[in-house]
Amino acid sequence: MTNFSVLIPMIIYLAIVYWLGFYSNKIRKNTSKDGFIEEYFLGGRSMGAFVLAMTLVATYASASSFIGGPGVAYKMGFGWVLLAMVQLPTAYLTLGVLGKKFAIISRKIKAVTINDFLRERYRSKVVVMIGSISLIIFFIAGMVAQFIGGARLFETVTGLSYNTGLVIFAITVIIYTTVGGFRAVTLTDAVQGVIMIIGTIALLIGTINYGGGINNIVLNLKRIDPDLLTPYGPNSFIAKPFILSFWVLVCFGVIGLPQTAIRCMGYRDSKSMHRAMIIGTFVIGFLMLGMHMIGVFGRAIIPDLTIGDKVMPELTLKVLNPVFAGIFLAGPLAAIMSTIDSQLILAAATIVKDLYINYINPNAEKCERGINVLEKLSVYSTAIIGIIVFLASFNPPNLIVWINLFAFGGLQAAFLWPIILGLYWKRANAAGVIASMISGIGSYFYFVSVVKRFMGMHVIVPTLGIALVTLVIVSLITSPPKDEIIQIFWEE
Repeated sequence: MTNFSVLIPMIIYLAIVYWLGFYSNKIRKNTSKDGFIEEYFLGGRSMGAFVLAMTLVATYASASSFIGGPGVAYKMGFGWVLLAMVQLPTAYLTLGVLGKKFAIISRKIKAVTINDFLRERYRSKVVVMIGSISLIIFFIAGMVAQFIGGARLFETVTGLSYNTGLVIFAITVIIYTTVGGFRAVTLTDAVQGVIMIIGTIALLIGTINYGGGINNIVLNLKRIDPDLLTPYGPNSFIAKPFILSFWVLVCFGVIGLPQTAIRCMGYRDSKSMHRAMIIGTFVIGFLMLGMHMIGVFGRAIIPDLTIGDKVMPELTLKVLNPVFAGIFLAGPLAAIMSTIDSQLILAAATIVKDLYINYINPNAEKCERGINVLEKLSVYSTAIIGIIVFLASFNPPNLIVWINLFAFGGLQAAFLWPIILGLYWKRANAAGVIASMISGIGSYFYFVSVVKRFMGMHVIVPTLGIALVTLVIVSLITSPPKDEIIQIFWEE
C-alpha cells in the first residue's frame, strides 16, 4: 500500500533537484563553447566556502553513512558509533593535504580530472589507462551500493516495490546529473547537505523521545544484549586493530578517493577553502555521530529487524508524523543521491576527457564540430553509465555498507599514493606508480577474497603498505622524472 503522506514531500524534494539540474544546464549553455569541458566537469572552478564544504560532505556521506552504517550500528551497538567517529577529520584532512597545492597545480596544467593530474605528473599512457579502468570499475561498484540504498528507502517508506523505487530514484539521478553536469552536482549537494543536517536532528530527537529518553533506551539495549554497550560489540567483532585500521580506510585514505580529491580542484579561492575546512569538519562529525547513534537507539525501539539496512526508514516512519517523515527522509535520500551524482560525473569525465580527448581525438576542443561531439559524448556517457549501474542494482545483498567499503578500498589502492607522492615527492615516477597501482589493486583483491582480515586489521592497511613500498622502491631504482615535470610542479 502506497503511503502518500510520505511520498508527496519526497516528490517535492525530487522536483527541486530536477529544477537545479535544468538551472545548471541553462548556466552551462551560456558558457562559451571553449569552456564546455571545464564547466560541465568542474563547474568553472567557482565553488565558495559553503558549497565546497557541503559538496565535500554530501559526496562523502552516502548510503553507507545514512543507511548501511546505522544498519551495522543497529547490530553492533555503541562500538560501531565509536568506529564511525574516526571519520571526523575527513574534510579537514582532505582539504589540508590536497587543497591549496592541488588547486594551484590543476589550474596551471588545466586539469579537469584526477587522471589529468596523473597524466601531466607522470607522462605515461599506462598510468592513465590503469587509473581510468580502476576508476570506472570501482565507481560502478560504489554506485550500485547507492542505488540499492535509494531503492530500499523508497520501498520501505512509500510502500512502493523495490524495483519501482529503483526506477524512480535512478531516473532522477541520471537526468539531473546528465543535464546539469558538475554545477548541478555541487548545487544539489549544497541543498542535500542542509537537508541531511535537518533530517538528522529531527530523527535523533524523535527517536530519543519515542524511546523514553536515553537512560531508558540504554537499559533496553542492555536487556537485549549487554555487548551492545561495549566498544567491541557482540562476539568482540570490533577488535582494537580493526578500529585503528578502519581509520585508514574511512579517513586518511579518503584523500585518495577521486570524488573527494576532485573537489580540491574546483573551489574559488584560498579563503573559501579555509572556511570549508571548518564547516565541513563540523558537519561530518555531527552527521556521523547523529546517524549512527540513531541506528543503535533503533535496536531498543525495533529489536527484531533481520536486515539492518531497514532500521533508518522504518524508525523514521515509527517515530515521526508521516508528513514530517517524508520531509526528513529526504536526508538519507540526499546523501545517497549526492554520492552517486559525483561518481557518475567523474566516471563520464574519465571516458570523455581522460580517454577520448587524450588518446582518440586530441583536437576535439579546437573546432566547433569537435566541441559539439564532446557535448553529446559527455551527456551520453553520463546517461549510459547510470543505466548500467541501474541494471546492476537488481537482486541486492543485505548490507550495502560492505559494497561501499569495497569500492572505497579499491580506489584508495589505485590512487592514494600516486596523488600524495605526486604532489609532495619529486622522485616519484611513472614506473613506480605503475608498479604501485598494479600491486595495490592486485593485493587488495587477494586480501579481500582470501585473507579477509590481516592480523585483526582491515585489509586496506597491508594493501596500502604494499602499494607505498612498491612505489618508493621502483621509483628509486629507475630514472627520475624529467626536469620539465619538476619545474611545472615545484617551481613558481
